[in-house]
Amino acid sequence: MVPTGGQVKRALLVGIDAYDHSPALTGCVNDVEALRPLLARNVDDSPNFECRTLVGPPDRVTRPTVLTALAGLCAPGADVALFYFAGHGRSGGEDVTLVTTEGTEHAWGVGFAEVMGLVMGSPVPEIHVILDCCFSGAAGAVPQLGSAAATLRSGVAILTASRPDQVSTETSGRGRFSVMLCGGLDGGAADVLGQVTAAGLYAYLTESFGAFDARPMLKANIDRLRAIRTCRPWVDPAELRRLPTLFETEDAPLRLDPGYEPTSGLAIPEKEHDFALLQRCRDARLVEPVDEEHLYYVAMHSGTCRLTPLGRHYWRMARSGRV
Repeated sequence: MVPTGGQVKRALLVGIDAYDHSPALTGCVNDVEALRPLLARNVDDSPNFECRTLVGPPDRVTRPTVLTALAGLCAPGADVALFYFAGHGRSGGEDVTLVTTEGTEHAWGVGFAEVMGLVMGSPVPEIHVILDCCFSGAAGAVPQLGSAAATLRSGVAILTASRPDQVSTETSGRGRFSVMLCGGLDGGAADVLGQVTAAGLYAYLTESFGAFDARPMLKANIDRLRAIRTCRPWVDPAELRRLPTLFETEDAPLRLDPGYEPTSGLAIPEKEHDFALLQRCRDARLVEPVDEEHLYYVAMHSGTCRLTPLGRHYWRMARSGRV
């Protein structure tokens, strides 16, 4: 089934717990299993990414298997592709190696330089790479990029669980980064319209870890913030479009009266309807009362409310027809 909006979206999710020559992990397969349903469906159950998973156990996730799957992910025919890897990462020279099941010294698995070779040459317009492995932050400086300051191909975003000199951690059968990533996709990183973007995820993740934790990194070359997943909006877009009808200008206060408050005994149905929208906008940090703590008292005392800076932003978007 083609996802809502007509876009073809593919995801390859790799999680490896069992290794022939590296210590076993306990959370990578669980991370993939938790992430898959969040990427496969939006919160309204509409289709999102068509997901393929490679997990070991039960499978042996070998270098040839991963490279073949990556080639399919980056092949023509999709509008958006996403690659997620959870497992051991090994740092060496200018590259990071994603360790595969059979990986051994001098041949640990798939170098991120190889991954980026496929990504940079792919005709897929938008590609997201998410690495949940040790030293993953070094992925931003592989030879294909020239240097850590080099520009990615347009449409590519790389989100990593750690800086180049840090190790990622597991807790209670899950990777800590993955737990927070899933929380962001489940709505924690959603904006007012319910869109979860790469930038929103990064902002959410950076706030989820302390100064002594492994720090997520983002490197991207994207000209617009498209949704990785769509969640329930704080305020329905149709209601956001009403902001310019409620507030004459973005800076103009709106005076209320007891007719807005349903429990006042003086309520007017049209004003009640507007008041319900104002309350939702207050919850979404778009509207704030003036000289009162709650909108209830604004209405009962015939006071005013106003748009917040974020509310003024959405007022302008609605006024210009961009909502």
